[in-house]
Amino acid sequence: MRRIRVLSWSLLAVVALGALASPAAAQSLNRAAIDELNEQLLYVALPLTLFVELTLVYAIYRFRNNDAPRPTVDDPALEVTWTAATGAILVFVGISAFFVLATPYISPAAATPADGGAADMEVEVVAYQWGWEFHYLDSNVTTQSRLVIPVDEDVRFRLRTVDVIHSFYVPQLGIKQDVFPGQEMVARTHATETGSYRLHCAELCGAGHSRMDGTVVVLNQSEYHRWVANRTAES
Repeated sequence: MRRIRVLSWSLLAVVALGALASPAAAQSLNRAAIDELNEQLLYVALPLTLFVELTLVYAIYRFRNNDAPRPTVDDPALEVTWTAATGAILVFVGISAFFVLATPYISPAAATPADGGAADMEVEVVAYQWGWEFHYLDSNVTTQSRLVIPVDEDVRFRLRTVDVIHSFYVPQLGIKQDVFPGQEMVARTHATETGSYRLHCAELCGAGHSRMDGTVVVLNQSEYHRWVANRTAES
C-alpha cells in the first residue's frame, strides 16, 4: 500500500512539474512554432498520462488478491465514449500539426509570395564531405563552415550537395532539411535573438560525418552590414 501511495504521488509530481515548466524563449520563428505545438500537445498528453497511470494503480490495488478473475462485462457506451474521445484527440493533434506545417518557415518549399514566401535575403548552401560552404547571393561573399545572418530578417537557404545525402540542422533555430544529390532543397528562418548557434549534419554521410559541423552567427543589423562590408573588401 505504501509503495502504491509513493508511486501515485510521484506521478502527480511529474505531471505538476511538466505543467508548470515553461520553455526558454525561442531564438527564431521556426523554433517558436515548434515549441508552441509541443506545448499544446503536452497539455493533452499530461492529463491522459495521469488518467492512464492512476487507472493502472487502481487496478493493481483493487484486484491484487483476486484469485478467481472473471471476463470483463461488455459496455457499449463506454467503448463508444473512449473511441470518440480518441478520435477527437487525434483530430486536435492533426489540426494543430497542420497549421504548424503550413507555415512558410516549416514548409518553405510550399510558400508563395502571397503567404509570405518572399525573403529578405538568400544564401546558397553547398554541402560536401565533410563541410559547408555558404554563398551570399546579395553580395560577393563566400564563407566556409561559418554562416552569418542578420536578426529580424527572413532568410531563405537554397541547399544542394555535391556528393551524398546530407542534412542541414540548426536545432536552436528550428531548422532541419535533408539535402539530396541532384536536387535543390529549400530551408528558411527568421532569427529573433542574436547569438551563436551550432550547425550539424544530421544524416550519416561517411567517415567524417561526426566532424561535419559549423556555426551560425546571428548579428544585429549594423553589425551584419559591417561584416558584409569587411568581407567584400577582403575579396
